[in-house]
Parts: sequence; C-alpha cells; structure tokens
Amino acid sequence: MKVSVFGLGYVGCVSAACLAAQGHEVVGVDVNSTKVDLVNRGQSTVVEERIREITEQVVRDGALRATTDVTEAINATDISLICVGTPSASNGSLSTEYLERVAEEIGVALAAKDSRHTVVFRSTMLPSTCEKLLVPLLEKSSDKVAGADFGVVVNPEFLREGTSVRDYYDPPKTVIGQLDEASGDPVAELYKDLPGPVFRVPIAVAEMTKYVDNCFHGLKVSFGNEIGAICHALGLDSHKVMDIFLADTKLNISPAYLRPGFAFGGSCLPKDLRGLVHAARRADVSVPILEHVLPSNVEHLRRAFELVAATGKRKIGLLGLSFKPGTDDLRESPIVELAEQLLGKGYDVRIYDANVTLSRLIGANREYIDARVPHLAQLLGDDIDAVKDHAEVLIVGNKDEAVLAAVKDPGDRIVIDLVRLPDAEQRRGKPGYVGLGW
Repeated sequence: MKVSVFGLGYVGCVSAACLAAQGHEVVGVDVNSTKVDLVNRGQSTVVEERIREITEQVVRDGALRATTDVTEAINATDISLICVGTPSASNGSLSTEYLERVAEEIGVALAAKDSRHTVVFRSTMLPSTCEKLLVPLLEKSSDKVAGADFGVVVNPEFLREGTSVRDYYDPPKTVIGQLDEASGDPVAELYKDLPGPVFRVPIAVAEMTKYVDNCFHGLKVSFGNEIGAICHALGLDSHKVMDIFLADTKLNISPAYLRPGFAFGGSCLPKDLRGLVHAARRADVSVPILEHVLPSNVEHLRRAFELVAATGKRKIGLLGLSFKPGTDDLRESPIVELAEQLLGKGYDVRIYDANVTLSRLIGANREYIDARVPHLAQLLGDDIDAVKDHAEVLIVGNKDEAVLAAVKDPGDRIVIDLVRLPDAEQRRGKPGYVGLGW
C-alpha cells in the first residue's frame, strides 16, 4: 500500500520504517526539515533498538522517503497516518494545536485530489476530539464529506519507548476506530500480517482505549510501589509478597473485577482495605491510592443514588440485596447501603431477593442488617411481581432468572441497571433504561 506518515518522532519514525520494511511504499512528512533530511539519508530520527538498521535498509531499498510537502505526500499515497504530538498543559488539558494544523493541511490537499483517501489518526486524543474537532476541520478545508469522499479512522498506538519496534511487530492488540466500514477496511488491510486481536469499533471507543491502558499502567506501578513501602516498613521482602500476588492469574492478573458495575462490599474487601491502610498509617507510610479506594467506592454508590433521584419518582423496587448474587450475605452490601440511603430520603422502597429470607439470617449477618435496616421485614417480599407492581423505578441488583424475567418487559417503569443486564447494549439510549456505567 502507499502510505504517508505525518510526524517523524518516536511513533511516526517507527511506524514509517516498519511499514516500509513490510513492503509498503512510505512517505514520511514533517515540518522539521532536519528530520526529513535525516530520514532521506537513511538515518533514524530517534534512538531505539533496531530502528537505525531498519531505516537505513528501507531508505536504501527506496521503500521510504521523507518530505515537508503535504500536498506531494497526499497525492503520492492512499492512506495517511497522523502521528503528531498532543502535549498536555500544566492543568492536564490536551493540546490539539498540531492535530488541527495537520488536519487543515491535509484537507487542503484532499480538495484537489480525485481518488479516495483515508486519514488515520494515531495521536493520543480524548474521546470526541476526532469527530467534533478534526473531522469538521478536514471537511471545511477540503470541501468534501467524511465517509463519502474520504475515510477517517482513529488507530491508537501501543508502542513503548525502548521496545517500540518489537511492539510494532507484536502488538497486544490492534484498535481501528472507524467512521464507517469503508474507512476501516484499508487500515485492517494495512495491519493484516500482524498478530494479536483486532477490534473495529466506533471512533470514540478507540480514542478512549489508550487512556484506559495508560491510566491502568500508572495505577499498577503506583499500587506496587505502595505495597513495597508498606512491606519495607513492616520488615518484609515486597518482591516475595508480589511473587505470590502475581502467580494468581485467576483473580489478580486477570479480567476479574475489571468490568464496570456496582460498588464492592462484603465481609472481606472493605475490612481488609481499612486494616492495611491503618497499618500503613501506624508505620508512618503514606499510601494515597489505597487510602482512596474506599472513598472511591462510596462515590460510586452515590452515583447510583443520584440516578434514582434524577427520575423524580418515589416508589422503588429493589431487585437484589446481598453483596454478591447467589448468597444471602448482607454484610457491607452496597445495595443495603443504597436501600438505607433511599429510606433515609423518604423513598417508598420494596425489596426482593430470592436468596435472602429474614428468618434464616443468623450471626453477624443478622446483627449487621438489624443495625442498618432494622425494619427490613416490612420491606422484603418473596413475591417479585408484588415488588414490581409497587414500583415506578426498578433497581436491578443481580441477574437471577426471576429478576431478568421481571425487567424484560418493565412497562412504563424506569429500569436502573447496576449489573449490566444481558441485553444492556440493546437497551442503551432508549427511554426508561439507565445503566450505571455504560
């Protein structure tokens, strides 16, 4: 394929050289003439493992050249990868100055081009940046229509400095945020020989993925460091502790607990978080991440309450009460906490949970519920239809068969989904349905 790469920094230089090495005809574009001259002499613009040898070879073979002329590059290619920087300001806001400039320049070049061209943004940008800012700029400067006259894709990169060549050839995934199928097809073709899963998704989803990845990476580093600080203060070898932690690929290093849903609860997580934070404080160790996990959980519970309040309805049917489906454990259940908040604000609440029978609650479980919702007996019913008939708002707290059946046809009731129902994707955006985090 004939590809132009705009921006010859880390991402652009590596992408251009590797694409050329794969057999594509590549034109690098940069406003910096020094970078252009370096590439045309077969020299890499960055220091990176293997990149010098690859650049030298592909330039010698005639597969890669560079220019400062945007129009020439657009006319010579069918697809353009935009790899310019998006630095942040001191307040964290994203600078789109370079993206806007390139979009306008490419749009001007597209105005005089008859054949279809696909514009692919590799730069990291916040969701909606492409469709609300860059696509209008492209359309205005080209006097053409995105999707009809030219393609638009957001294709985030997952290249780590120091191993970017290896990461290019062996990516963890390929994400193609496409305006339409016709936009995504040439990008899928461009990467067809690379391993790893391919996700063809809406543009805004693709924009978000890079931020999710990098925030999680930062969280992991900081979590490991906080555990290390606590272990050091307690006289423990943190690496021995984390070796055990990392060996668990069922719950720890796995997809477990990473699907957005309702707040956590139960007899273990809140108690153990409080216990470790207390131990850290006694040892004079600051652990801001661990200290803010429980407040974050409380904030998520508040979001659920606000969704109920926003309906303006007062009669509530709460479907599910235990902290985990399939159990009757109510200790520190976030749904019990939600019920308590609703009752405290004067809502008329009825509750159904097939696993919770007041007469069978004993020990700490009974003590907890007596202390938090002592009049549970008057609220809890074993007839889900009666709870449904009472309600103007149905809050879904588990996915038991009876609950799924009850909310399949809610009538004119509002459904607030805390668990992501099996048909949540079809319900999203429709009147009468509200998802907690989707």
